[in-house]
Amino acid sequence: MTDSASQALSILRDTSNFEWYVIPFLLVVIYIYHNEIRLKNYSAVFAGLALWGCDWFNEIWNALVFHFTQYAPVWGTPGDSAYVILIGLNIEISLMFLLMGVACTIILPEDRRMKILGIPNRLFFAIIFTTLAVIVEIILNAIGALTWEYSWWSARFPWLLWIFGYFYFFVVAYLVYDMRTIRAKAITVGAIFAVDIASLVIFMGVLGWI
Repeated sequence: MTDSASQALSILRDTSNFEWYVIPFLLVVIYIYHNEIRLKNYSAVFAGLALWGCDWFNEIWNALVFHFTQYAPVWGTPGDSAYVILIGLNIEISLMFLLMGVACTIILPEDRRMKILGIPNRLFFAIIFTTLAVIVEIILNAIGALTWEYSWWSARFPWLLWIFGYFYFFVVAYLVYDMRTIRAKAITVGAIFAVDIASLVIFMGVLGWI
């Protein structure tokens, strides 16, 4: 087991690390979602939840990688945190992804067929936000806040990180955003959450693997 994995494991779901800054952060998230609902901008709400659900799926398989290898997760969060939920997910990251899902829809043109530099605008912004997110993640890794232990998931070989770490998050969020009915959005987000919840119940609650 790597030192970083051991350190992250030592603070996994340790409530003694709680910090009060989590409460105002949570209130900001609640305010933003409440405001979008008040404005009846349900597309942004469902897009935000879809992106958050995609991140949970990634965090679950990342924790399973550690369980089966007993070496390291693909990414880990061994640093200071108010609460480490899974070995690569802390409360700060989770709340950040809830905000990111709504924030990435604000810039979208109403016309989904509009192109920017010859690229469909949804694809264009998915590429832009993914690239920015990967740059931030590389910086976080460089300062030790986020650890990588596998050569194929690193700044030297960023394509897997780019595609599976973020790109599909934004693609799914935008697909949900553009769905024509609330029912379709709700079913899609519900399916994402159903997979996440079932995985958490089985792998964390029943088997105790993550």
